[in-house]
Amino acid sequence: MNTGGFGFSFGPGDDDDDKSRRDQNPFGAFGFGGADGSGGLGDMLSQFGQMLSGMGSSMNSPEGQGPVNYALAERIARQQIGQVTPVRDQDRTAVEEAARLADLWLDDATQMPTAGGRVVAWNAEDWLTQTLPMWKRLVSPVAEHMADAQLASLPEEAREMMGPMLQMMNQMSGMNFGMQLGNALGDLAKQALTGSDFGLPVAPTDVTALLPANITAAGKELTVAGQELMVYIAARESARQRLYRHVPWLVERLVSSVEEYAAGLVIDTSHIEEATRELNLESGDPAAIQDAMQRLQGMDLSPRISSRNAQAVSRLETLLALVEGWVEYVVDQAMSERIPSTRTMTEAWRRRRATGGSAEQAFAKIVGIEFAAPKVAEAVELWRRVDIAVGQERRDGIWEHPDLMPSAEQLDNSADFIDGLLGEGDSDEFDREFAKLEEMLREQEGKDPESPEDPENPDNREK
Repeated sequence: MNTGGFGFSFGPGDDDDDKSRRDQNPFGAFGFGGADGSGGLGDMLSQFGQMLSGMGSSMNSPEGQGPVNYALAERIARQQIGQVTPVRDQDRTAVEEAARLADLWLDDATQMPTAGGRVVAWNAEDWLTQTLPMWKRLVSPVAEHMADAQLASLPEEAREMMGPMLQMMNQMSGMNFGMQLGNALGDLAKQALTGSDFGLPVAPTDVTALLPANITAAGKELTVAGQELMVYIAARESARQRLYRHVPWLVERLVSSVEEYAAGLVIDTSHIEEATRELNLESGDPAAIQDAMQRLQGMDLSPRISSRNAQAVSRLETLLALVEGWVEYVVDQAMSERIPSTRTMTEAWRRRRATGGSAEQAFAKIVGIEFAAPKVAEAVELWRRVDIAVGQERRDGIWEHPDLMPSAEQLDNSADFIDGLLGEGDSDEFDREFAKLEEMLREQEGKDPESPEDPENPDNREK
């Protein structure tokens, strides 16, 4: 688990886990920070120059206010996406037909009703436009609390000195977040296959969205017919949408877990202060100062980020694993006998999740979640065992309330969870039989033994 996630450094090719946990610079409150997570002085100055060049309209717009400059984020994301081809009518038709067929097959694999709503085909620009509102909900509390934590980590004297400049510093911090978020969203838009890849409900409510151009590009690495791949991806997205549509607490629980984590963010810069003291910049020796500056550029100037509410990340990761595990299991149940290549496509999806492409890495850095294959694999196995033990109806009934869901510990020990279900089942059966007995007794008590209509009392028969 990336407990130091929620950063916004998305340098190309940076897949170092340690860097992903150190992607905020101590000067982040001032809008500085290396785009590749290095945090060197040269990177900070370069980024500062980029921000100054783009301040103008982005800084003064309503979207430029607050913890994240979303106007700048959107502009950078669109630049990164580049030119896109409008979705063709034939692609729209293919998406609609694939979703219709997938929904028909899913009816045999789950008690969860179809989501209904619209089935749409998007390009990368559509994905960005349509998902940005939910990204704002997810990212804003993180950025807000990150800025507060950065300010709180500064010495009191420094906070007093920057008081008159605080507004400008906040704006620069918002631009820093906006710039790096824009790069991440641009990358995600070019690689997303559906409106809610990896279980995060960023697409609008009641919309089942597929990105045919991205699906075609991803399918080039597979020896699978394009239509089969389209139906498979549609089935995964349709299954997710069934959960989002018919499990009323699910979306809000996902979002609130992010908000809870963000509320507890704290930043430790003590190691940075210690390193800068060792540089001895006050010696007055030009050679020593030059040597110190050179060492400064190579230092890790990123703070150690943690949260007092780190347990919220565990809950979020567990819930996302359960969503993806359930989706994978029901899709396999629905399609494996109908499309022989289902196993191949499932394995490809697992590799995509396990290797963590740049889109997934960006997501992990935004929300602090790593989609580790083992947890999802364990969730698939849990749902399979639950299905065998109690059947499809009770399996899907577990989604009725968050308190019924397996815990993180039970993902590792599915037998414990299933034992609880079986015990609960015995108790339910006993309760039903007891209720029948009580009802029978009430009916008997309701009969008046003195009633002339009572055929069982011969003394009361009319003579």
